[in-house]
Amino acid sequence: MFEQTFKNIDDIFHKDAGCSSELDYAEQSSWLLFLKYLDDLEYEKSLEAELMDEPYQHIIDKEFRWSAWAAPKDANGNPDHNNALTGDDLIEFVDRELFPYLKSFKQKADRPDTIEYKIGQIFGELRNKIQSGYSLRDALDRIDELRFRSQEEKHELSHLYETRIRNMGNAGRNGGEYYTPRPLIRAMIDVIQPKIGETIYDGAAGSAGFLCEAYDYLRQGGREQKQLSSSDLKTLQEKTFYAKEKKSLAYVIAIMNMILHGIEAPNVMHTNTLAESLQDITPKNQHDIILANPPFGGKERKEVQQNFPIKTGETAFLFLQHFMKILKPGGRAAIVIKNTFLSNTDNASVALRKELLENFNLHTVLDCPAKTFLGAGVKTVVLFFTKGEPTQKVWYYQLDPGRSLGKTNPLNDKDLAEFVELQKTFEESEKSWSIDVAGIDQKTWDLSVKNANAQEAAALREPEAIIAEMIALDTESAAILESIQELL
Repeated sequence: MFEQTFKNIDDIFHKDAGCSSELDYAEQSSWLLFLKYLDDLEYEKSLEAELMDEPYQHIIDKEFRWSAWAAPKDANGNPDHNNALTGDDLIEFVDRELFPYLKSFKQKADRPDTIEYKIGQIFGELRNKIQSGYSLRDALDRIDELRFRSQEEKHELSHLYETRIRNMGNAGRNGGEYYTPRPLIRAMIDVIQPKIGETIYDGAAGSAGFLCEAYDYLRQGGREQKQLSSSDLKTLQEKTFYAKEKKSLAYVIAIMNMILHGIEAPNVMHTNTLAESLQDITPKNQHDIILANPPFGGKERKEVQQNFPIKTGETAFLFLQHFMKILKPGGRAAIVIKNTFLSNTDNASVALRKELLENFNLHTVLDCPAKTFLGAGVKTVVLFFTKGEPTQKVWYYQLDPGRSLGKTNPLNDKDLAEFVELQKTFEESEKSWSIDVAGIDQKTWDLSVKNANAQEAAALREPEAIIAEMIALDTESAAILESIQELL
């Protein structure tokens, strides 16, 4: 039923002049879903208070509650069409009364880690793009069919929302911003093995896929499948997940995604992570675990670059420095980055590799195949490292699913099972090998992927593989040219 409801909502948005893409569909359904979720949450909390014979203080005033304006009901609990706003009246109420009211919560909230503050921040970032009040009425009626009252319902809705985020990723050239393949995230978490009580951070959160998957992993008791206590659950809710996101749409989607996964008041800040000086990072705000896929190919302004000891315009390299600093001593990280980072000869790349090898244990490099990230067009690797000890050996694994990846044939969990298993003991195979850091060139610190264990490659590659590589190189060249033009 839920899946059909989502399709119906998309059909409604598709016909509305104000919504032109998957990005708009996701954004507009996000604020509607959020308000419906909030109404169900308040209903649950009011029932709990009633059972305890305690008063319940509603977050939302009566006239602005979902049940008052979005889906009024008659005495029998059926939709009350006579009192439901529609047409121009509905658009005017939403734009001139509802949004300003919800936006004001940011000023009224006591602290940033409250649901009140999140409400204010979300509605300060968004605007209603639905132009027809009749389209909006149809969408509201559909959303009202959804229920957030059982764990099963929340799980199904979170799964559908993830599908929507994936479609957003497929819709644009910068798809990787919104969607990191979940099998890859799960493999990274399997290697890192977070535990209850550790803090997990993503300073380039996108849609918060890393934190949602880490929450699911810990909620199920981690690798040992331990039963969680009520204290553990409270720690998971309030003191485990931390994120920052610069872009408004991604920020809103991150919050909605985390809420649908079961985190009631996500610790997501809407800010430019790179505007923070590394000198301001102290032990108090460092984290045990970092899981991230920072944006690559972007260029940061000179004043942002001044916040970092290794000067570079490459966004991903600035993020890497941020992650290295904000990781606690002994902390563990898994970070996606362009594979050219391992071999680039520019000063920043060389200096970063030197820093990583001398002050961190870069124990594992996962080499991902082309098209792992749909729409991104560049090859990537995942760096796994711990802070506070130099690297002696680096273990590499060359991921080869044995097929060309694409929209209809994406990466799956089975593709990564061997990597996760072999990584436990750093076992060597046709796809995996180790290098001694003592043996690498200490002028370039080159860490290129060179598999000495692979069977000798055939003299001629498959045409499909050659074309895939050409497309990836063309896309990367286009992104570089675009960033140069922006600087002119």
